Amino acid sequence: MATTADFRNGMVLEIDRTLWTITYFQHVKPGKGGAFVRTKLKNVLSGAVVDRTFRAGERVTSVRLERRPVSYSYTDGELFHFMDQETWDLIPVSGDMLGRSQLKYLKENMECHGLVHDGNVISVELPDFVELAVTDTDPGFKGDTAQGATKPATLETGAVVNVPLFVEVGDVLRVDRREDKYLTRVSA
Repeated sequence: MATTADFRNGMVLEIDRTLWTITYFQHVKPGKGGAFVRTKLKNVLSGAVVDRTFRAGERVTSVRLERRPVSYSYTDGELFHFMDQETWDLIPVSGDMLGRSQLKYLKENMECHGLVHDGNVISVELPDFVELAVTDTDPGFKGDTAQGATKPATLETGAVVNVPLFVEVGDVLRVDRREDKYLTRVSA
């Protein structure tokens, strides 16, 4: 058990048999009345975000989630199957649970993190930074660099990111998948 004084960003709580991650919290001491804690909670399974207020000192159930390495194996159209690297079990995960922002960076044999609760993998997270090859982009022209120009590039998974003009087809890029942002060229 924990209290509202223990709240930290990233802490996982169990409320009404549902797991929630604290994404934001603020202790409020109004001039009149009792203190309270305003929070934004994200559902671990569905990704839904809700606002919730707790009384100061209120007890909550804290949950510890483990991270376990899993790798992406294949999709059957509806479910995405990951292999647990410790138990070798196949873990089916729906596309809704992964989220559209993650799906466009998912590549076969990609190492990911499985969130484990009570011995079962309940969710999968892709790495924040992925390395993918460029499959299609327009050629860059000399003299177009006055304003730090960029051009769209299609990666091997189908994701499109803006890249500098010197990037060519076949280059391997490191991309921040959370922001859909080019970071650096890994190799040509």
